[in-house]
Amino acid sequence: MKVVCFGDSLTARTEGHDRPLLSILLEQKLGAEWEVVNAGVPGNNTFQARERVESDVLRHDPDLVTVFFGANDAAFHKQVPLSDFRTNLTEVVTRIGPNRVILISPAPIDERLQEYRTNEVMQQYADAVREVSEAVGSHYLDLFTRMMELPNLHEVLRGKRNDGLHFGELGYEVLAEEISQQIKRIMQPWKEAP
Repeated sequence: MKVVCFGDSLTARTEGHDRPLLSILLEQKLGAEWEVVNAGVPGNNTFQARERVESDVLRHDPDLVTVFFGANDAAFHKQVPLSDFRTNLTEVVTRIGPNRVILISPAPIDERLQEYRTNEVMQQYADAVREVSEAVGSHYLDLFTRMMELPNLHEVLRGKRNDGLHFGELGYEVLAEEISQQIKRIMQPWKEAP
């Protein structure tokens, strides 16, 4: 089985490891039967995602794909309008196939450290991801709400860059656990089929 993690720097970051931390943690949680392909490119928004969905996702013929964008789309200095964000995501998910996609909402940020984003705006982009998921029938992971509920959110969001956006080991542990649980739920009916 193969999962492609498609996203921006939050998908690609190594946090001091020799390869993306999300990939390492997912491999540990999913086990040897899963191959994890990391297709995260720092700085990407959903316009770039549309351009590279064929080369970075479809050519791998994945069983499942996590689609995790929005942090750059929501940034004030390079903001992608919500209408374009929805259109771009819809095209990406449709090209991959909604039944194979886990759409992940943007994560919250630490407003004390992050000057280009607010949680109010991140919530709008998270809502847009949910709306797209409901419209196209993909799987959905509400990372924004999940993380906002954490009592130690500021600690979870603290990574090596400590910029309020790029989270560290604790944040990746939350993300990888949520993704792996979602994958196990999706795969359960397949495993139970005669």
